[in-house]
Amino acid sequence: MSNLPGGESAAPTVGVADGIDPAQAGPGTAEPGPGSAEEAAARDAAASKEAAETVLKAFGGVRGMVDMTLPGLVFIVAFNLTHVVATAAWSALGLSALFVVIRLFKRETIQHAFGGVFGVAIGAWISMKTGKAENFYLPGLLYSVGYCVTLAVSALVRWPLVGVILGPPTGEMFTWRRQNPGRLAAYTKATWAWVAIMGIKPLILFPLYFTGNVNLLGWLKVALGIPPMLLAMWVTWQILLKAPPPIKAEIAEEE
Repeated sequence: MSNLPGGESAAPTVGVADGIDPAQAGPGTAEPGPGSAEEAAARDAAASKEAAETVLKAFGGVRGMVDMTLPGLVFIVAFNLTHVVATAAWSALGLSALFVVIRLFKRETIQHAFGGVFGVAIGAWISMKTGKAENFYLPGLLYSVGYCVTLAVSALVRWPLVGVILGPPTGEMFTWRRQNPGRLAAYTKATWAWVAIMGIKPLILFPLYFTGNVNLLGWLKVALGIPPMLLAMWVTWQILLKAPPPIKAEIAEEE
């Protein structure tokens, strides 16, 4: 310890050269908070969970699946009761239109309900035109095949459809393509999961369509409506829970 002019003493300097670790130099030494790494991990996990929970809403939710499934059930029930294709077709179409009216009255989105009306209308027209009840389900079967092909192609060209759909609701838009390779990999994996799960429906139903067994085709079409969708959503949710958190897109504001 050296003496300064005026009899004051200089404080001792503690460093590595003295054989003392600065982290152990005493309570006055600044050091990062012990929970900082854990807090960052918790924030990332919460962000990933929040993003994963958008899956059900983005794909229409249970209500959207019901809107698209019940008309098929009404068709097969009405056809069994009347054995008249036109009556069954108009019953299914009327229910789909009712769903749209209810959503409009409640000021809810009609995206999925309107899509159901469109599909039911085409199926009803084809079945009435040909007089074959099984043709009511043909547009839905063709849509399922086209949907699976679109999913597969989107994954192959590195624009996975699950990411395209979930990007806007999560606020990341398309940052996952360039800035977040972990989420790109997760979205690609989830998209392939949708291909595998949703591909089960046409693989089962198309052979039945060609047999002309309307009853079995109709009941299986209803049975394979909601469960595969819920399974695909659950798998997607599990994948995104383990994915890196989304990087929010920065939108330039005009002055």
